[in-house]
Amino acid sequence: MTRTQESLLDPDLDADRLQPDPEADALLVGAVDLHVHPGPSPFPRRIGILDAARDAADAGFAAMVVKSHHLSMQTDVLALREAGLAELPIEVYSGIALNRTVGGLNPYAVELVLGLGGRVVWFPTISSPAHIDFHHVHNDSKFPTSVLKLREHEPLPVLDENGKLSAAAHEILEIIASEEAILNAGHSAAEVTDVLVPAARAAGIERIVISHPTFIVGASAQRCGEWARQGAMIEHCLALAVNRAQSPLTHEALQPYLDACGVGNTIFSSDLGQAGNALPVTGYRRMARRLLDHRVPADDIRAMFGGNAKKLLARGDS
Repeated sequence: MTRTQESLLDPDLDADRLQPDPEADALLVGAVDLHVHPGPSPFPRRIGILDAARDAADAGFAAMVVKSHHLSMQTDVLALREAGLAELPIEVYSGIALNRTVGGLNPYAVELVLGLGGRVVWFPTISSPAHIDFHHVHNDSKFPTSVLKLREHEPLPVLDENGKLSAAAHEILEIIASEEAILNAGHSAAEVTDVLVPAARAAGIERIVISHPTFIVGASAQRCGEWARQGAMIEHCLALAVNRAQSPLTHEALQPYLDACGVGNTIFSSDLGQAGNALPVTGYRRMARRLLDHRVPADDIRAMFGGNAKKLLARGDS
């Protein structure tokens, strides 16, 4: 264990990191985390971008994507390169989540972020109608609360009154396609994603990710299997799977999704970095152990931990 890791670990939240598990550790080498939540953010965060990158690099990760629900972190990534980020043996990217705080479905912002090297465009998350409806119903969902006094996000639909993708959404898909970037459906409801995925494919987008289908999105394994057959990757988030004693995404709940989508269309990302939660690397290590205990082949774990996501980040034939 490196000095950086020792300084970051919490004896309670990351207790298992203090116990040797070389079999699990080996599966983290080459991992790619497409969903890390470091600071700065209006939501309380446990780590910043540089510490998140150091911890992941020390564990052998190949790449990570840092995400904010409120702003693009791509400029933070660029600024931190001179502060030591460029010296780490890990590639760090960001992107933009199309919520109210960046102007919603804003093609100007998308062009800027992708032009600066961003790799992911998330359709609305905390501004999506599905997210807002979910948190009005589930007040105890443990989703972070802003430490800043911000106005509430008004629902930001991506479909028009006829149930078709809006003109602004179509324009953004064209930009994503031209930059060979990754489209993430954000916190869109399953019915919206049913429209978004084929529209993205028609626009020429080859990199599509659906995050945490069992949380907010409300998508069954069969539905995810249909998206996978259209070329989408299904992203299961470790924050839901291994972060709490009573995790909602048990292996029994996860297995139908693996069966329906296949290893080749499945990725694991941490969705971690929040105050009070385990570190992203801790989440991966726990999941590695759980998958091994359920006799998932090591090569399959490596694909879902890094190989599949690495292909999404790559441009062209690289």
